[in-house]
Amino acid sequence: MVSHMFTFTNTAFKRVMNVHNELLNKVKLAASHTQTKRLNIQGCKKGQVYLIGAGSGDPELLTMKAHRILQHADVILVDCLVSSELQQYFPSNVEVIFVGKRQGCHSMPQASISRLLVEKAQENKIVVRLKGGDPSIFGRLSEETNALAEHNIPFAIVPGVTAASACSAYTGIPLTDRTCSQSVQFVTAHFKDEQQQANWSQLVAAKQTLVFYMGLTRVDSIVKQLIEHGMKPNTPIAIVDKGTLAEQKICCQTLAKINVEHALKDFTGPALVIIGDVVNQRKDVNLAMLKADYFVKERVPWQLPF
Repeated sequence: MVSHMFTFTNTAFKRVMNVHNELLNKVKLAASHTQTKRLNIQGCKKGQVYLIGAGSGDPELLTMKAHRILQHADVILVDCLVSSELQQYFPSNVEVIFVGKRQGCHSMPQASISRLLVEKAQENKIVVRLKGGDPSIFGRLSEETNALAEHNIPFAIVPGVTAASACSAYTGIPLTDRTCSQSVQFVTAHFKDEQQQANWSQLVAAKQTLVFYMGLTRVDSIVKQLIEHGMKPNTPIAIVDKGTLAEQKICCQTLAKINVEHALKDFTGPALVIIGDVVNQRKDVNLAMLKADYFVKERVPWQLPF
C-alpha cells in the first residue's frame, strides 16, 4: 500500500514539474518576443502624437492608459488646467513644455501650439499633448488634429474625465435624474467670437441639465439670458469652484436669488456652472473617502512597517 502511494505521488510530482517547465519556457519565449518587438519599435520609431485628457483637477483621475503612454513620451505639452502633481508620473528625461491657457492669460497662441506639435513629431519624437479634463470637450481638439492630419502625422486620442462628470461626482449633484432631467447640455461660456451667442431659446427647455464650462465671470450674464428667454426664476443653480481639489467650493442658489458679487467673491476658478432641478437632488459626498491616503493604515510609532 505504501509502495503504491509512493509511486502515485512520484508520478504526479513528475507531471507537475513537466507542466511547470513547459509554462516557464512559454513565459521565457513570450518575454523574448516582447523584448524583440520593443527593440524593433525603438529602431524604426517615427513621430507620433497622443492627445491625452488628464482628467479634471484631482491627479488620480488620470486613466491607466494615459499613465502608460506618458512613460514613453519624449515631449509633453502641458495645459494650465493639468495638475502639477501629475509631473511625478512623467519620465525623468522628458522635455516638458508649458502651453497653458486660461482666461485672459495665454502663454502660447493655439496656432503656435499646433505648429509645435507638428515640429516635434517631425523630429521623430513621441509627443504627448496633455490637456485638462477631456480633450474632445472644449479642448480645441479639432484644431490640433487638423494640423496633424495636414502633415500626415499619426495621432491617437485618449479620453479623460471631463469637468462635468468630475464635479458632479465630487459635489453629489447628479447630471441626470429620472424625475426631472432626461438630458444634459455642455455649453461653453466663451466663444471664439465674443459677439456670438448661445441658442438661449433652446437652452431653456424643461427637464434638462445645463453645464456651462469656464463660466465664473459670466454667471450674471448666463442667469439674465436664461430668465429673459423663459426659464423659471426659481430654477436651481450651482457654481463649483476648483472642483475635485482640496480647495473645492460650491454655491447653490436659484437664478432669481444668486448674488454673484457676494456669493462668489472668494471663487477664483476654474469653475463650472450647473443649472437645473438636479441641483436639488444633491447629497453630501464623503470626500475623505476619495483621498489618496484614505486606505493607508495608521501605525502606532513602535510598530514595525509590516
